[in-house]
Amino acid sequence: MYRRYLPTLTLKKQQLQTEIRAIEAKARAVRKAKERLESGFDTWIAVFSEKDAFPEGIITVTNIRKGRGNIAGVDIPVFEGADFSRSDYDLYSTPLWVDIAADHMEKAIMLDLEAEVLDEQVRLLEAEYRATSQRVNLFEKVKIPETEDNIKKISVYMSDQQVSAVVRSKISKRKIALRNDEAPETEVYSL
Repeated sequence: MYRRYLPTLTLKKQQLQTEIRAIEAKARAVRKAKERLESGFDTWIAVFSEKDAFPEGIITVTNIRKGRGNIAGVDIPVFEGADFSRSDYDLYSTPLWVDIAADHMEKAIMLDLEAEVLDEQVRLLEAEYRATSQRVNLFEKVKIPETEDNIKKISVYMSDQQVSAVVRSKISKRKIALRNDEAPETEVYSL
């Protein structure tokens, strides 16, 4: 039973490892995209050289949409998007580029949120990977050898019992044969 279950666990372990690597690569790509967005934003915003022109708290996240996914039996969150709201600001006293900057900030926040969800996926999958690795090691190094040892002991015991049964039956046959030889013959009379 352990040998039949072990390949399934090993396959699950490999699948988890592959998925973890893929999600980590995706998280790195999302963070790189955010860095590119921010570096482009920094050079673009430097042209205007207006400090404190961007109103504080102009963008707020109203809802983070997450779905549920399943990888190798592990329920994970899946990032589906986010909803933002913008506070009101004076269109006359605020520079024209604030709307474009707010769009860029929404994209950067969206990338941050996606990276956080990817990190959560990796955390959940790594926890399952550790548990699966422990089970694989338990089966390979403890349970299978222990069971094989027990099977050997049972086989030896059964073999000993079988030899003992054969010896007992031979002794019984001899005793029966000796009794038959010692018993006086009785004559049978017929009428």
